[in-house]
Parts: sequence; structure tokens; C-alpha cells
Amino acid sequence: MTGGVIATPHHLATEVGAQVMREGGNAIDAAVAADAVLCVVYPHMTSVAGDLTAIVWPTDATSPVGLIGAGRSGELATIEAVRSRGHAAMPARGVLTVTVPGTVEAWGRLLERFGTLGFGAVLEPAAALAQDGYLITPQLARALMAAASRLGQEPVAYALYPPMEAGMLLRNPDLASALREIGHGGINAFYRGAIAEAIAAAVVRRDGFLTRQDLASHRSQWVDPISFAYRDLTVYELPPPTQGLAAAAMLVRLEAGMPFRQARDASYALRDRYITDPDFAVTPAELFLDPRHVPAGRGSAREGGDTIYLCAADEHGNVISLIQSVAYDFGSGIVAEGTGMLLQNRGAYFSLDPDHVNRLEPKKRTMHTLIPAMAAREGRPWAAFGSMGADLQPQLQAQLLINLVDLNLNPAEAAARPRMAILPDGATIAMEADYPDAARTARSDPHVRLMPPKHPSFGHAQALVIDGPGQWRAGADPRSDGSVEYVR
Repeated sequence: MTGGVIATPHHLATEVGAQVMREGGNAIDAAVAADAVLCVVYPHMTSVAGDLTAIVWPTDATSPVGLIGAGRSGELATIEAVRSRGHAAMPARGVLTVTVPGTVEAWGRLLERFGTLGFGAVLEPAAALAQDGYLITPQLARALMAAASRLGQEPVAYALYPPMEAGMLLRNPDLASALREIGHGGINAFYRGAIAEAIAAAVVRRDGFLTRQDLASHRSQWVDPISFAYRDLTVYELPPPTQGLAAAAMLVRLEAGMPFRQARDASYALRDRYITDPDFAVTPAELFLDPRHVPAGRGSAREGGDTIYLCAADEHGNVISLIQSVAYDFGSGIVAEGTGMLLQNRGAYFSLDPDHVNRLEPKKRTMHTLIPAMAAREGRPWAAFGSMGADLQPQLQAQLLINLVDLNLNPAEAAARPRMAILPDGATIAMEADYPDAARTARSDPHVRLMPPKHPSFGHAQALVIDGPGQWRAGADPRSDGSVEYVR
């Protein structure tokens, strides 16, 4: 048995991750197993055919390493091709937004470098849940109802995910078979076998851009995280194409005393101006990390976006901060026939403006919202934290770290504390009704919108803090269906 802790946004995923550690797996094995379960039980939030990014602090290492499992646009994807199909702007859903899934390759890289168990062992619990079924939660039931008309445009997706009531059993035997195929054949089974053929065929059938070659040539990227100071900590975020620099920009400006709104506007303006695939353009990191630099404008942002975040640590000293997504709720809305997998709509983040840094181009990674985070104190890992929330993630991460560090809250309190966010229009401030002074603020400011307490639009945050060898505290967000489990 391996001692450890895991926090995820769904209790079934937490239970599986903890069981993997009880059976001798480490924190990375547990995180991959839990993420696979989330791909089954939280289809509105994520999918095996989504993307994944992670930060890992391995045993006895002096710093963490990052993994960016972001898929590229298809080799046929151009601005002209989208416009020729009748779109003046990049569509939000549908086949034109489908990019190469990055998750499975990222799972494989995490396991081969840091794991102790094989693909089959960590994926089997998720496959069993897909085969036998699971009871859907009220959150998933609400999401199925809200998405019914959209999913109804795709018969295969609607047959798999019709409107259902909480407590009903949902099964996905095609996904169970796909997970077992990956467990047996590894990365190649997904990107170069029958699953790849099914994904490519589904895209071609709907006049999209991905090809078998796009899938076969996909690779994750190991990176050095960006590091910067916050109070007495060193905080780690991922570099482009993720928006990690935007989160860093916000935190360094908040520490310098800049008001929350100004810090938000500066970081988002920089993000909109500079962040894209680093293979296509260089992002000037120094502008993000200089609190004296205040760009004009507020930057662009989008409503919506659904994601899972989880974190885990073990007695050997491994820590992982992992985030994974299908982009918007239920992704593109397309299930690749025979796989049970929803294809992501990550390509919705591209621009059709030929002068924009994040313009659509073939085989390109878009500016990516997925940002796990980690913090160290005196050269040792101290915390792993993050939240779902798409474009709101830099704001939610900042509040989570403030809760942990400045307010000295334990992780459970930090994740549960009422939150606020400046919405994508750049003017409206949404506040949970139990946020400090929310009612008084709303009476005096017409731009304040009060929301119910513990509203899921403010993200599903998880966090863990390391107090010493084998000593952890962790919290799962009450806005989700999550939990924390310790293995001792």
C-alpha cells in the first residue's frame, strides 16, 4: 500500500484513485485512474477525446516538470476553409471545432515516466464503470437537460446522453471497450488503430478537418513550468500555449497591490495579445511578469467552458496537479461512432482574424485555458491547486491561492469560500450571494450580479497542502460532487 491523498470533483473518481494507491500505485497512477473515471462519470466536463495538462513534482526532485497534452488543429484547417462553410467567426460547436485529442498520449507519458502500474491496471476501474453503469448526479442531470436540444442534433450523442433524472443509471459500453483497448494496446491503440480510424471517419463524415495522419503524428510536450514569487512561495504555472502566463500576470500584480479588476484586465489583455502556440509565435513572458506593465484594454474572454481538476500526493514525495477537459460542456456535441467518446471543441478558441496572434492555422495548438498550478516553499512542494472555469481560471486560481496563503485557510475552507469573478464582458462582476458584503455591493453597483451560493459557474476547485513527509491536508469543492480521500 502507498500512503497518500487525492482530491477530485467526483466521489467515484476519488474512491478509485485512493484504491489504486492502496494497491501500491503512486500519486501519478492514482491521478490517471481518477481522471479516466471522470471521463466516464462527468461527460459534460471532460472526455477521453479531450486535452490534458499537468504539473508533476517527482520524488526527490528539486523542481517540478510540466506536461502539455494539447492537440493541434487538423492539417486541412484554415481560415478560408471555415469561411467557405459559411462562418464569419469561428463556430463554438460542431465538427469544425474538433482538434486532435491530447489526453490519452498524455496519460501514457505520465505513466511511462512516473507511474508504477501499467495502462490496463489504471484504466480498468473506469472501463468497469462505463460497462456496468453509474448513477448520475443532480449536476449531470441538469447538464443533460440543458444540452438536450444541442445533443439532439447528433443522433449518436443523444442516444448516449438523453435527458435523464438524477439517480438513473447511465451506461456506455462502447467507451468501456475503447478504454480496455487502450489499456491493452497503449497510445498506439488510440492514435494509430481502430479508435483513430473511427474518430477520423466521424470528422470526415461531417466535413471536418482532422485526418488519420493528424492523429498518428500527435505528441505531448514536456516543458519547464514558469516560476515566480508570491509572498514567501514560488508558484509554478505552465507556459504557452496555455494561459498560465495570464494567471501569473494576475498574481504578480495583486501582490504588487494592484486592485483585482485592474489585475484581471491587464492579464487578459496580455493573454489576448500574445498567447498562442509557441511553435507559431514567441510570447514575451517578461511583460506578463512585470507588475509595472499595464497594457491597454481588457482582452477578450468567453462564457462557459467545462473542465475537471484533481490533485494527488503520495508518501514517496510525488505530487501531481492535473487538469483535463472537453472544452465546452459536452464538447463539440459529436460522439465518434463506436467509441462512446465525445470529441472536444477546443478549436472554438481560434480566431478567424488573419492578424490575430491566435488565428486558425493548420496543425496549430490554440491558446489553451487548462492551467494546473503548484507552489513551493523553501525548495520543496507545498501545494497543488486549480479549478475548472475556462476563461475564469486565472481569477479563480488567484482567489484560491489568496485563501490558502493570505487568509491562512485550510484547503477545504479555501475551496469552499465564496467567490467572485469579472465576467467575459469585462464589466459585470458576478458574486456568490454569501461573498463578503455582496448584498451591500450589489445595491451600490449596478454591474454586480448576485448568484446563488456554491454556484458551479464559479468553478470546481481542489487543493492540497503538504505539511511534511506523509502529512497532507486537502479539500474538494462543495460546488462539485467531489471528495477527498486519505490512504494511510
